[in-house]
Amino acid sequence: MTAFSPAWLALREPADVMARNSKVIDECRRYFAERESVTVCDLGAGTGASVRAFADILPQRQYWSLVDHDRRNLAAAVDALSNWSDAASMSGENLILRRGPRHIEIRLHAFDFARDPAPCWTAETDLVTASALLDLVSQDWITRFSDGLSELDAAVLATLTFDGTIIADPAHPLDASVAEAFRLHQTRDKGFGPAAGPDAMRHLQQSMEKSGYTVVSGRSPWHLQDHTSELFIHTVEGIADAVRETGKVGAVDDWLQARLSDTRLLTIGHHDVFVHRT
Repeated sequence: MTAFSPAWLALREPADVMARNSKVIDECRRYFAERESVTVCDLGAGTGASVRAFADILPQRQYWSLVDHDRRNLAAAVDALSNWSDAASMSGENLILRRGPRHIEIRLHAFDFARDPAPCWTAETDLVTASALLDLVSQDWITRFSDGLSELDAAVLATLTFDGTIIADPAHPLDASVAEAFRLHQTRDKGFGPAAGPDAMRHLQQSMEKSGYTVVSGRSPWHLQDHTSELFIHTVEGIADAVRETGKVGAVDDWLQARLSDTRLLTIGHHDVFVHRT
């Protein structure tokens, strides 16, 4: 199971739903409450989780562009969104959904936006969404992203950006070393240049505030309590794999076995943010 495969995205989606910050989501809801329609660009769309998460807080007519470099994810999005909706059909290459009173039109766009995100959206875009993405991109990319959005005058809803927090109960002597090594690994190039990692949200907030945007942010941590669950196992194994690559913790296998056998709670920290013009 790879970090961006449909299988991993499906596994983490329930945890993401529980983690998202209600204050941030409600601010987005209020911002668009008086509109009849909204045009949304979702970056790193995966299997369409942002549509499923946010469609019910947005106006009744929605026009989404789902942008992902992996065509497998977009193909999986068609199936997942069709099953989630009350009715689904294809119109050319676009997916048309009905969800309660909402009419949702979705354009699937296979595109690698590592160099520049601006080609992903149109002049009509009202909202850009990104889930579990910004900690993977570089600070320079975030600056280009912010500058492009400022010119577009669009709002941003960025959720589940890793903030560097890894806390486990009960504690293990290697917890701090593992967390430090993992944070170091998160700053490696993920295809966008040296990753912003845990500094991503701070950099986005500073960039957008300089452009005159209002920023509403809040924590959205995962709280994983079942150490036998598939999500927990894949999460701690992924952390251990990353730490091994750094060569910073020699006994990472000891830490992994301890976490797999005796963990009551694992907290993985994220931040959500809604950014808009005043």
